[in-house]
Amino acid sequence: MATRITDVHGHPSCRLHFWWMLCAVFVHLEETCSSLEFVWNSSGFGLFFNHEQIRTMSRVKRRTTHPPYWHVLKNNQRDDEKISSDNLCFVREVIQDKYKNKSPIKGSDLDIEKTVWDPKTKRSGVIARNIGVQHMWEKDGKKVICTVLHVLDNHVVRYVPPEEYAKSVIGTKMFKNRKPLGCLVVGAEAANPDRFTRQYCSLFDEVGLLPKKRLARFIVTPNAALPPCTPLTAGHFVIGQAVDVYGKTIDYGFQGVVKRWGFKGGPASHGATKFHRRGGTIGTGRDKARVWPGQKMPGHMGSERRFNRGLKIVRINMKYNIIYVKGTVPGPTNSIVQIFDTILPRRRFTEAPPHPTYFPPEDGTLPQEDIWDSSLHVFGSPSISV
Repeated sequence: MATRITDVHGHPSCRLHFWWMLCAVFVHLEETCSSLEFVWNSSGFGLFFNHEQIRTMSRVKRRTTHPPYWHVLKNNQRDDEKISSDNLCFVREVIQDKYKNKSPIKGSDLDIEKTVWDPKTKRSGVIARNIGVQHMWEKDGKKVICTVLHVLDNHVVRYVPPEEYAKSVIGTKMFKNRKPLGCLVVGAEAANPDRFTRQYCSLFDEVGLLPKKRLARFIVTPNAALPPCTPLTAGHFVIGQAVDVYGKTIDYGFQGVVKRWGFKGGPASHGATKFHRRGGTIGTGRDKARVWPGQKMPGHMGSERRFNRGLKIVRINMKYNIIYVKGTVPGPTNSIVQIFDTILPRRRFTEAPPHPTYFPPEDGTLPQEDIWDSSLHVFGSPSISV
């Protein structure tokens, strides 16, 4: 027999029936939706969204100004206490004693297992600095815009095998529906340990390297794994190779629609009042009545992480570790970029590259200092042959 809901006088109560039905709806939502939380207290009902819900919408924040939460705190906090000159000298002596016997191992001294290269091999990349743009000319007189990239003092910090990397935060998402691969952590630009925290410096204790300013992660196949302390130079790539460059674009801040999207704007005169650089209407109406996702409006411009794929290497300077690529790369001058083998199917390797990386010849002979592409005109060489 069904229970009848009544008030204190025995009459049927619509108010109590409403609260009873509302409570049943909230309980059903709590059981079916993992992203909802139902709370009951003395003040009444409460419905809260769980902060750990997975967002699949496009209207989310694309750029962040802080590192991920799983990264170790890097920069050391400044103290207001002044250190005396004697204590400062003592700290420097301790650092020198700790790192004086720790030096990167030379390539010829590393025990690297010889593996066979195949077209499906994914090699490591390098960290470089964009130092500007330089014009070069081909033999037929055509001018070519090249970006100059300086490969910093790159060293392998750690290799994470596929079984271990597939269980990490990034590996779980990356290899959800495909075969897992290994991860190679590469560091660049050695710096003074005083600038970093103890937790960050501990990442390099087992390796025997000074703390690096920059760290990057490269996905590699098991046959391209490298042991720690392995140096990576500009010889890692070859002339004529196509590479992908990854970096952060120039940050322009908050911009209007004319600069951000290339809108024409309003007329300069003839009745235009305060409408010279505005976007105009966005199309209101009874069917729309809202701002559609992806609407071109004023907002933050730049500071996006982008790939430039298929850039050809036209010149390599082995002495100064400089790579010249044909075209432009994302980011302003003096920005940090990552260079690795291209993933474009028609521009991949057809012959075996330096695998797993380049090492100087064991007989001690010096490699060619400056290597040019055959299509470029080398200034200083005779242009007329008899």
